[in-house]
Amino acid sequence: MERSHVIGQSYPFEHSYSHWLMLNFGFKQKDFKEVAGQLIRLLVGGWKSFINHVPKGNTGGSNVPPLKKMEVPADLKFILNQHN
Repeated sequence: MERSHVIGQSYPFEHSYSHWLMLNFGFKQKDFKEVAGQLIRLLVGGWKSFINHVPKGNTGGSNVPPLKKMEVPADLKFILNQHN
């Protein structure tokens, strides 16, 4: 899910959907820190994508600050560069 977040975070629907999946996973794992983090991200993630203000490479989990830029893995860079 984190890798799909990195790929989809520039697209509002896909970005929000990755957070929806992480929210559901948090519920299944009974990880309420993850649930709380994903609820916040669901509220603002799609909007941030819409205005192109996302921290590239951020994996989207609640264990990472929402605005932290991260290195994009090489294989994902290759995929992302194919669509530019």
